[in-house]
Amino acid sequence: MSRDPGNAIGRRTVLRGSAVASAALALPASAVAAAPALALSGRPQARWGAQVGDVTPSSGLVWVRSDRRARMIVETSATDSFRRTRRWHGPLVGPGTDFTGRTALHGLPPGEQIHYRITLADPYDPRRTGEPIYGTFRTAPARRRDVRFLWSGDLAGQGWGINPDRGGFPIFSEMRRLDPDFFLCSGDSIYADNPIPPTVTLPDGRVWRNITTEEKSKVAETLKEYRGNFRYNLLDAHLRDFNAQVPSITQWDDHEVRNNWYPGQILDDDRYTEKNVDVLAARARRAWSEYFPVRALRPDGAGRVYRVLRHGPLLDVFVLDMRTYRNANSPGRQPDDAVGILGAEQLAWLKRELSRSRAVWKVIASDMPLGLVVADGTNFEAVAQGDPGAPLGRELQIAELLRHIKHRRITGTVWLTADVHYTSAQRYVPTRAAFTDFEPFWEFVSGPLHAGGFPAVGLDGTFGPEQAFVKAPAKPNVSPAEGGQYYGEVEIDGGSAELTVRLREEGGAVLFTKVLQPGRVGQ
Repeated sequence: MSRDPGNAIGRRTVLRGSAVASAALALPASAVAAAPALALSGRPQARWGAQVGDVTPSSGLVWVRSDRRARMIVETSATDSFRRTRRWHGPLVGPGTDFTGRTALHGLPPGEQIHYRITLADPYDPRRTGEPIYGTFRTAPARRRDVRFLWSGDLAGQGWGINPDRGGFPIFSEMRRLDPDFFLCSGDSIYADNPIPPTVTLPDGRVWRNITTEEKSKVAETLKEYRGNFRYNLLDAHLRDFNAQVPSITQWDDHEVRNNWYPGQILDDDRYTEKNVDVLAARARRAWSEYFPVRALRPDGAGRVYRVLRHGPLLDVFVLDMRTYRNANSPGRQPDDAVGILGAEQLAWLKRELSRSRAVWKVIASDMPLGLVVADGTNFEAVAQGDPGAPLGRELQIAELLRHIKHRRITGTVWLTADVHYTSAQRYVPTRAAFTDFEPFWEFVSGPLHAGGFPAVGLDGTFGPEQAFVKAPAKPNVSPAEGGQYYGEVEIDGGSAELTVRLREEGGAVLFTKVLQPGRVGQ
């Protein structure tokens, strides 16, 4: 299958499908908030684009949002001419899910390009339908085949929103041209705790302009405000075009709720009238489940985020949830910690599924890094707690997992993450570590997609990381206009099964490349 970005599959379909929605960014900032309510006297419209998620060799989950009550109808075809179609009758979307809907497609051919179009029909008169919206995606292969995917995280953070002077989020247009099989979003898909101001003055005196909405004028607390945060990002045409061509695997981290949250937390923050983080997290989880095509969750947000996606014989992706089951942030010196950062049930699941996996490569999608010291005031936010000695606190669960991987002779584990707003590559080596009962492995960090860049943090020596590469700004909260926006690329060769990781920055430059060989321990 062609990977030439100049001949990206389905481009005509994608551009045609986004034409209806692309007017939103052309509106003046004061009108954008009202965009969903335009033309309500006509037919149902899908102004927010289309998405596909959690794709398997035979299935995919299609997403859309209507501007009113409507019946979701999906047609699939092997070509973008849609001469022969298969029809899928989806749900009746309404205010209970903020007019979003998802339709599961089953019985698809593996390793093939699927073209789809979504039509929204008036529930009282099915003949009254809106303009169809188009998209395309590749199903996962059943046999060995080249695989390419991208990963990153951190979108619209620190007040750096959709800037019409930059054309919005241009990094998504750049990533779309690479035509990956899927995109792994490593969390912080919104910044619910970061309002978007109309303007920000940059250090050199230039003025950064933001498109703003009512829901982005304050921290999110209500279900309506969380929904509005997800809707805000979809005002960007680059993101909508990307979603229409590239399926997603999505996980969450802290900013989908608020910075550095953990279960049971009570806020001491004057910006919030709701102080109970568990209440905020339930609302955020529901909105997150409504705005992404995630198979493991129901529209009410129930269900679990962690899951495994099997992408043919070469790749399994293990999506972690380091938020829902963690204990409180602390100095991290507990000598016994059964809860840790994953919780006992998720850790048992991960060990079991890694043992069962027959894929050559097992990507562990972690929303937080392992050996990077991420502080939360005088406490610690991630796994590492700054002490290079024996595992303590949350490190105990990671030590247990790494020991399991070694003793079960599980090969091909690679850790991918984001969160810290710079890019780096670390090799974890037992000969450098305080805890030595594990085999060497690599962790690659990327992001942000469109948020403030931050200086690099320190390394914790418990698991012996040696940093092969790092690029980070020298000062905090560097704007996207000043650079520092990153994403990663993973390519697996269908013949040799060789895995190549490239750390990229916005603009297309490849900063670092690492080639890993299948089945080789200690590389």
